Amino acid sequence: MAAKTARRTILVSLLAAASALSLTAPGVAHADTPIKFQLDWRFEGPSALFLVPAAKGYFKQAGLDVSIDAGSGSGGTITRVASGTYDLGFADMAALMEFYANNPDAPNKPIAVMMVYNNTPAAAFALKKSGIKSPADFGGKKMGAPVFDAGRKAWTIFAKANKIAPVTWTSMDPPLRETMLVRGDIDGITGFSFTSLLNLEARGAKPEDVVVFPYAKFGVKLYGNAIIVSPKFLKEHPDAVKGFLKAFTKGVKDTLANPDAAIDTVKARDGIINVELEKRRLRMAINEVVASPDARAEGFGQVKLPRLTLMASQVSDAYNTKTRVDPKLVWTSDYLPSAAELNILPKK
Repeated sequence: MAAKTARRTILVSLLAAASALSLTAPGVAHADTPIKFQLDWRFEGPSALFLVPAAKGYFKQAGLDVSIDAGSGSGGTITRVASGTYDLGFADMAALMEFYANNPDAPNKPIAVMMVYNNTPAAAFALKKSGIKSPADFGGKKMGAPVFDAGRKAWTIFAKANKIAPVTWTSMDPPLRETMLVRGDIDGITGFSFTSLLNLEARGAKPEDVVVFPYAKFGVKLYGNAIIVSPKFLKEHPDAVKGFLKAFTKGVKDTLANPDAAIDTVKARDGIINVELEKRRLRMAINEVVASPDARAEGFGQVKLPRLTLMASQVSDAYNTKTRVDPKLVWTSDYLPSAAELNILPKK
């Protein structure tokens, strides 16, 4: 009986050891952590920044099962991450600040963990025939944009920086914005630089007939879009968030090295895109907000607290929020890859 008990004990020990070995052995399948991710907008050129690491298996290599869905604006993405419908998302930092300040008691408010658009893509546009040659010339003009447009919401910051007199606003759905400018119904519009310019061309405007005033080049140093995460998910899966950001950074490096090839991943998600147009859009986004001079100075993925603090104050004023924005609540750098891993931006 004693010998039988000893043999049983040895057998149990061997099985336990084999089980432990199987958990660490190379090539053994493990259940990947699922992550539901929502973009800020539909599948366009800049979406390649997220689709490339997915297509190349970088998320999979990090033990993540990432699904990426199109969005309908930063506000919607923030709300869906807050509700738990999505775990992570891509959204405008100003919109995130507004959400915090207007919903101080809301649970599970998303937090930004990586800056992707170091500068806001917001810009003001006009046609040369309007006689607008400088931002100050917008004073007294008729402007148009959707009510939720980032450039329109930050207009008071842009106007203050450039001494622009009051303007009159016309609201419309996004597809009508550039059409109304080309038709002459309004004098100017606000929109993302790499979206509205290409949309104006698609509606018959020649590039040389359009004047563009990117906010970042005219005194408005707002941060743009960041990766946001649900605090609940962050608490439960901190290593998954770190893995996501590391894999994403690797994919961005590949996209910067060959942006034209990266558009294949966008085409795979939306077969009706205009490939050449989206190649231009992605290159514009890279040059203007991803690898901008400010991004190279601060480092990819990162923010500077003094600049973030100034932005929080500006957003509180411009958006007329219920409470003042606390910049330390909306951002954390604790999950970023190392400085060496973030050193991906090409030289000027």
